[in-house]
Amino acid sequence: MQLGFSHEVNYTPRDGVTLATPKPTQITVTGMDKQAVGQTAAEIRRFRKPEPYKGKGVRYVGEFVRSKEGKKK
Repeated sequence: MQLGFSHEVNYTPRDGVTLATPKPTQITVTGMDKQAVGQTAAEIRRFRKPEPYKGKGVRYVGEFVRSKEGKKK
């Protein structure tokens, strides 16, 4: 995965969980076990959490990250 780092991030999903990329900026995690799907999504998100200043990072669908204002002079 290209997550904005200088190197690629390699991730192998658990057994029974499949990853798909319908769009270049979207990852779909599917599987039969709901806990395994959620854990896989959380592990992928851990690589680059959404940060409130520039809004970059891995987000869940429908998640809203409030943006903060930068430093003031």
